[in-house]
Amino acid sequence: MLTKLAFTGIKSRLKDYIVLFSGLIVSAATFYMFMALATNKNFLGNNSMLSANNTVFVFGFGAVLLGIITLVYLIYANSFLMNMRQRDYGMFMMLGAKSSKIAQLIFAETFVIGILATLVGSAIGVGLSRVVAQLLVQQLGLQLHHFNAFYLPALLITLIFFGVLFILSAFWNSAKLVKTPVLKLLHQASQPSRMKIKPGVLILQAIFGVLLLAVGYWAMANIKILILLSIPLALVTIVLGSYFTFNATFIWIISLLKKNSKFALKGLRNFTLSQLNFRIHDYTRMLAMISILFALALGAITVGLGFRNDIDQMASIAGPYDLTLYHQDQKIDAAVAKLTDVKSKSTYHYKQVGKQTYYAIPELQKDPLYYLDYGNSSEMQRELPKTKRYPASAYLKQGTEARYSAADRLAITTANAATVNVKFVSAAEFAALAAPTQQLTLIRVNDFTQNSQQISKIQDLQLKAAPKFKSVLSNSKYTFYVAAKALYSGMIFMGFFLGISFLAMLASCLMFKILSGAYSDVRRYEMLNKMGTRTGMLRHSVAVEIGVLYALPGVLGIIHVLFGLQLFKMLLMNPYQGIWIPFTIFICLYVVYYLLTTWLYRGIVIPKTEIEK
Repeated sequence: MLTKLAFTGIKSRLKDYIVLFSGLIVSAATFYMFMALATNKNFLGNNSMLSANNTVFVFGFGAVLLGIITLVYLIYANSFLMNMRQRDYGMFMMLGAKSSKIAQLIFAETFVIGILATLVGSAIGVGLSRVVAQLLVQQLGLQLHHFNAFYLPALLITLIFFGVLFILSAFWNSAKLVKTPVLKLLHQASQPSRMKIKPGVLILQAIFGVLLLAVGYWAMANIKILILLSIPLALVTIVLGSYFTFNATFIWIISLLKKNSKFALKGLRNFTLSQLNFRIHDYTRMLAMISILFALALGAITVGLGFRNDIDQMASIAGPYDLTLYHQDQKIDAAVAKLTDVKSKSTYHYKQVGKQTYYAIPELQKDPLYYLDYGNSSEMQRELPKTKRYPASAYLKQGTEARYSAADRLAITTANAATVNVKFVSAAEFAALAAPTQQLTLIRVNDFTQNSQQISKIQDLQLKAAPKFKSVLSNSKYTFYVAAKALYSGMIFMGFFLGISFLAMLASCLMFKILSGAYSDVRRYEMLNKMGTRTGMLRHSVAVEIGVLYALPGVLGIIHVLFGLQLFKMLLMNPYQGIWIPFTIFICLYVVYYLLTTWLYRGIVIPKTEIEK
C-alpha cells in the first residue's frame, strides 16, 4: 500500500521528477566528458602544448575541483528531492506507517533514481563526446590524435563515483527521515534560518575576501615565476576569496536595501529582499561555487577560441608572403586566378648558372621585398610582427639586411643541391649571363586562412608539374600553417569541450539550488495571492529574485576570466583578442538557463488560481 502511495506521489509531481532526473543526467554526462579527457594520458600527451606530465597535473587539479563541485551539486539535487518528498513521507508516518518501511522507500527511491540517472547520463556523455568532437573537428578543421568518445577508465570512474555518492545519499536520507520528528517533517520548509548581522565581521570578511582574490589574480599573472604552483595557489585563494566576498557583500547589500524604506517599500521589493535573505548562508556558498564554474566554462571557451585565432596569427609569422610560385603553367595560372582579395603579386626573373642563382638589382629596386618587423616582442610580451617594405636604396650595397632577406626569400632549393647561392648583379651583367631566364612570383593575400585550401591546390599542382621544387615547397607558409594547426588542435578541442561541459554543470547546479527552495516558498506566494497581490507582480518578484542569483556569480566569474587569461600570455599571442565573441555566446546561453529556471520556479510557486481583486 505504501509503495502504491509513493508511486502516486511521484506521478503527481512527474514534472519535478523529470527536472530532477534530467539534472542528474547532465551531471553524470558532464563528469564523464571531463574524465574522458582527464584519464586519457595518450590524448593529453599528444594534443597539448605543455609536456604530458604538466598536462596531467593540470587536469588532475581539474578532476579534484570537478569532483568537489559534483558532490555539492548532488547535495543540492538531494535537497530538492527531500523537499519534494519529506512532507509526503511525514504524512505516511503520521497515519501510522512504520519508520523502517519509510526508510526503505526513501532509500530505494534515492538509489534507483541516482543509478538510473548515472547510467543514462554516462551513455549520453559518450554520445555527446562523440558528437561534440565531430562538430568541433568539422567546423574548426581540427586534427585530433588518440581521442576516444567511449573510454572505459572514464566510464568506470564515473559509475563508481556516482554509485558511492548515491549509496551515501540514500543512507543519509533514510536516517534523516527516521530520526526527524513527524511535525518537523511536515513544517520544516517553513522554518527560516535567522542570523545576526555583525558589521565588524562583515568588514573583516570583505577585506579578507578581496585580499585572497588579489593573491589569486597575482598568482595567475605571475605564472612564469611560480610555474605550476600558481595553479593550486590561485585555485584555493580565488575559491575562498569568492566565498568571503559574496558572504560579506551580499548580506550587507540586502540589509542596506531593506533599511532604505523608499526602495524597499515599493511594490514587492521588501518581499523579494526577504526571499534572498531567507537562506543566505546556502546561497553564498552556492554563488561562490557557481562563479568559479562560470569562470572555468567561459575561460575554457575563450582560451579555445584564442588558440583558434593564433593559428591564423602563427601563419602570418611564417613570412610576409603567402604563396611562392616556382613554376607556372596554364593550370597553375587558372588556380591562382581563383585566389580572393590578392594584396600584391611580385614577379622576379633569375638565371641559374651551376649552383649560382642571379637576380637583377634594378628589378628589386623597382619592386622591393616585404619583411616582418617584430619590434619589441619578447617571450613574456608576444606581439604580432608588422609587415614593412625595404627601401629601394637598401639593395645597392652588399651585406645589407635587405640583400640577406632577398637571398633567403628568392633562393631556389632543388633536389640536386641542398643550397643554391644567390647573387645580385646589375642589369647589364644579368643580360650577359648565358642561361635561360626563369621567373619566381611572390603573392600576398588579405586572408590566408580563407585562401588556404586554394593555396594547397596550387602547391600540389606545382609538385606534379615540377617535382624538383619538392624540398623548397615543403618549407612553405602553407606547410607551417598545417603544422601549427595540428599543434593547436588539441588545445582548441579541450577548451571548447570543457567549456561546454562546465556550462551544462553550472547551469544545472544553480537551477537545482534555486528550485530546491521553491516548495518552501509556495505558501508565501499563496498568502500574497490571497491578500490580493496581482499575478504579474508575483511573476516579476520571481524574475528579479532569480535574476540577482544568476547575475552575481556571472559578474564575478567574468572578472575571474579577465584576470585568469594572464595564465595564457606565454602560450597565446593575445589572449584578449576577440574576447567579446565567447562572452556574447556564453552570456546568451546563460540567459536561456535563467529563463528556464524562472519558468520552472514560477510553475511551482505561482498559484494557478488568481483571487479576484
